[in-house]
Amino acid sequence: METKTLHITNGDSLTDRLKEMQLVDGEFLVWREMLCEGPTCHKVEGEDSIKKREDFLKRYYRIDHSDYEEKFVSQLKKFDDLQQYDEIILWFEYDLFCQINMIAALSILLRKEVKDIPVYLVCSGRIENGKKLMGLCELTDAQLKSHYKNKILLDIDDLEFADYVWTLYCESNPKKIAGQIKRNSSFEYLSISLRAHLQRFPNMLTGLNVLEHNILEMVEKYQIKNIRQLMGYALEYQGYYGYGDMQMKRVIARLFQFLDQTKDRLVLSERGKLALKHKKNFYNTQKLDWHYGGVKKYDYLYNNESHTLLKL
Repeated sequence: METKTLHITNGDSLTDRLKEMQLVDGEFLVWREMLCEGPTCHKVEGEDSIKKREDFLKRYYRIDHSDYEEKFVSQLKKFDDLQQYDEIILWFEYDLFCQINMIAALSILLRKEVKDIPVYLVCSGRIENGKKLMGLCELTDAQLKSHYKNKILLDIDDLEFADYVWTLYCESNPKKIAGQIKRNSSFEYLSISLRAHLQRFPNMLTGLNVLEHNILEMVEKYQIKNIRQLMGYALEYQGYYGYGDMQMKRVIARLFQFLDQTKDRLVLSERGKLALKHKKNFYNTQKLDWHYGGVKKYDYLYNNESHTLLKL
């Protein structure tokens, strides 16, 4: 009897690739969300969560409610009939963007009581002899086949841990997340993604977070001609965040006070130089009503030396 599989993929590009390669059989649930940004609720499929996400995406990314319903809510409904499947395979990547989506999806699976259905994870990142971390769509056909062959079987403890971290992410005290960073689990990249998440809170000395600081360093270090080229550098060298064009554009837009455009290139403004050297704190000029899960970005400060958060 043929095995009936549900593939939960991290986006359309991977879904199309898997279909073109004819690597797998089964049905697809495409996870078109970015829960690493904006307010979240523990029950992703609940009405409160859907409304909160629709309002956030409409306000900051001009994504209409109807688009959200069509592209994401419609996919969530596939969680309602999981008992028809013999196995469930999740396809996600190493970065914060994917890891937060992954634990949210696993939280739903736990709520739907899939205890008798094998749940597997295919997760890309480090490649043997590779110089950088790789997304699933960056893998060669042979590498993608190898990842699929070596997929990880998750047990109930894994699902419960993912749900627990997702619960913490949706709460208003991100300091609790720090306690999970060193915990061993089947999720190879979750710990480092959680550390990257904590570093998204503003540095207590400058008011800028790690990513914002790194972008200013790029302007200082490289001969970057304009904002468009800066976007390319920021996307390429962002580390574990996994942001796309939309998210990075929003980040860079908040840094304009630290940049000047000359005839030949982008340079740091006087404010940019002070921020980069930790000579002045720009918290008050940066503060906005941004949310990461259940907490406001500017309600906490990050201590770069102790790697801890301070509640304001």
